[in-house]
Amino acid sequence: MKDPHRQGRPSPVPRVLAIAGSDSGGGAGLQADLKTFQELETYGTCVVTALTAQNSLGVQRVSAVPATLVADQLESVLADIGTDAAKTGMLPTADIVAAVASAIRRHGVDRLVVDPVRTATAGTALVNDEAFGALRDILLPLAALVTPNVPEACALLGVREDEVRTLDERESAARALLGLGPRAVLLKGGHAAGDECVDVLVGADGGTRFFAAPRLPTRHTHGTGCTLAAAAAACLARGHSAAEACGTAKAFVAAAIARAVPLGRGAGPLWHAAWREPGIRGSAPRT
Repeated sequence: MKDPHRQGRPSPVPRVLAIAGSDSGGGAGLQADLKTFQELETYGTCVVTALTAQNSLGVQRVSAVPATLVADQLESVLADIGTDAAKTGMLPTADIVAAVASAIRRHGVDRLVVDPVRTATAGTALVNDEAFGALRDILLPLAALVTPNVPEACALLGVREDEVRTLDERESAARALLGLGPRAVLLKGGHAAGDECVDVLVGADGGTRFFAAPRLPTRHTHGTGCTLAAAAAACLARGHSAAEACGTAKAFVAAAIARAVPLGRGAGPLWHAAWREPGIRGSAPRT
């Protein structure tokens, strides 16, 4: 009897793998990913790439997991449970990036969302330059979707942030990122000015989509980037297109920010369970 849970074979529930660091405060990283997967009715698995000591005030310490242990975690999950989509977050060393890329290729994971995490919101470096370069060179070409913010996009392209300010400039930057190999790019607008947060989606087919939502007056946005990428991965696992996945992810995050929890003395976390509330599920941002 064939095992229905193996990679590439039918599964009774969509499976999503998070490959990221752990957030001891519970608002970002693997913790945010798994909450998001659950809310979007998928089964989440995880591979831990780093341990952090962090809270609402920032990141106090980061310790990378040995690349060999990351590789072992990937093999354990993918060889048995398998996955319908995967999402990467914090990949702190080049060896870890290489281990992830090798496993993605070996197990044929074709729905990969790469969140090119570089620094924490408070400015703490989470990956070194060698790791970020490896992500650009060997992981982006494997991605179905990459979800950078403006600073991350500029770092990947080697341009200044003041060159990517207007919506037209962000669209051009997103198209330049396609040249690095991913099949689609969602360039997030959270770092841009304006009353709306406008994300730009470009695909290898030449199409462009814009996803806009009101910019909410709150500092409680910890975990926004992780959550958006995780929601997109969950939707891809359910068979949605990149545009559908990004639209749902935008709506999911907007709802979670609107109901964010003011925990701690700094930037509080999103409320992922907002998606359960009446009138929220199935809503979408303006496009």
